[in-house]
Amino acid sequence: MNRKIFNRAAFCLAAMAAIGLGAPAHADTLQDIKARKKVVVAIDLTIPPYGISDEQMQPSGSDVETAQLLARDLGVNLEILQTTGANRIPYLMTNKADLVMAAFGISDERKKVIAFSKPYGLIDTSVGARKSSNIQSLPDLVGKKVGVTRGTINDIQITTKAPKGTNIVRFDDDASSVAAFVSGQVDAFVTASALVEIINKKNPGADMDAKFPLLYFPYAVGMRKNEDALKKWVDDWVTHNTDNGKLAEISKKWTKKPMDVAKLKEFQQ
Repeated sequence: MNRKIFNRAAFCLAAMAAIGLGAPAHADTLQDIKARKKVVVAIDLTIPPYGISDEQMQPSGSDVETAQLLARDLGVNLEILQTTGANRIPYLMTNKADLVMAAFGISDERKKVIAFSKPYGLIDTSVGARKSSNIQSLPDLVGKKVGVTRGTINDIQITTKAPKGTNIVRFDDDASSVAAFVSGQVDAFVTASALVEIINKKNPGADMDAKFPLLYFPYAVGMRKNEDALKKWVDDWVTHNTDNGKLAEISKKWTKKPMDVAKLKEFQQ
């Protein structure tokens, strides 16, 4: 999906919502969640350490633990709806999910269609390649195959920044993107820096190195527009759990490095 197609899709979804084919104009999802005593959160379980399936095939990862904290603080049960990068917005717009918590980066394109809470975490992304590769900067991608997960912030950024002659190969989820890199189908892979170590650990032959940074961005809870009560509750929840250190604790547990809380608070302003 190139940038033009992504913008067209965002426009179409916004138009659907405007004429009533998406979310209701004056919905109160917060009241609905409390009435049914369950919140449905869409989470991508293919992007470690944010979302994974553990050895017992149960949802795990930092987004899962954060969603569990949110449901507990809200006083309701949590239902996880597995998603991919490409269908996070459609799941919201078709009312399959109340919220999305899937390393969901904030972008101007997405804000045309949905609403975001205050950010609750930060991701730094890199272009990864084998340690022996001579890829060191964007110009080195010319003539190379670069893998990326479709519909993600990484997809938008590499599509915008890659020089002409870069062959961008898109996959439906991170697991497919990683598999393509490990098998040699692509020369490089745009991914969260925290994922590089995990890729090498699970795939000893990958020998991936974070060659150069691409983007440093906040991620947030996605929700439908015109949900003022829900947005206020989630924003207040994010602020409270940033201040008490719980979000930083969860992030450090899964990424193995301290969260830059001061930088996160700058994005929350």
